[in-house]
Amino acid sequence: MMICGIDEAGRGPLAGPVYAASVILNDDFPVDILNDSKKITAARREEVRGIIFEKALYWGIGSASHTEIDNINILQASLLAMKRSFEDLLQRAGSMSADDIKNIKAIVDGTFVPCITVPCEAIVKADSKVPEVMAASILAKTERDIYMDKMAELYPQYGYEKHKGYPTKAHRAAVLTHGPSPIQRLTFKVR
Repeated sequence: MMICGIDEAGRGPLAGPVYAASVILNDDFPVDILNDSKKITAARREEVRGIIFEKALYWGIGSASHTEIDNINILQASLLAMKRSFEDLLQRAGSMSADDIKNIKAIVDGTFVPCITVPCEAIVKADSKVPEVMAASILAKTERDIYMDKMAELYPQYGYEKHKGYPTKAHRAAVLTHGPSPIQRLTFKVR
């Protein structure tokens, strides 16, 4: 049985997409380098991200846009991003046989599971308990941060490089001063 960890990043921000990642680790993956993405520094996340890309058996990334979040709500958008990340994993693992896929069990951090083609279990705090979910947590967080840093270059008045779209005092003030950015989640309250 292969465990596929799935996690998301970006449910709480007022702007930008929600990202998710799916990861299946090798038996010899150095799991001692993993932790919940919220418990390690940005520099360490970047370092571990490279190791996951290099040494994980399979991985995939998915996202749901700020528009999709507004249209279907953040929970459904998070589950959609998770589904997309799992589909990306399967696409990247093109050599995986149907029997291999039947031997995958997904574990998701939280209480809800995406609609994917393998058995899936939700475990609260899996991002601090299950190595595959820890790895997915790190990939989702770093991919979203990279995206938000790019948006900071396009929309410097919003300070995305500092708060990544989370509802900080500075972000709220920028929205009240400049109006919503082009990546603002319009169904989220700024005040």
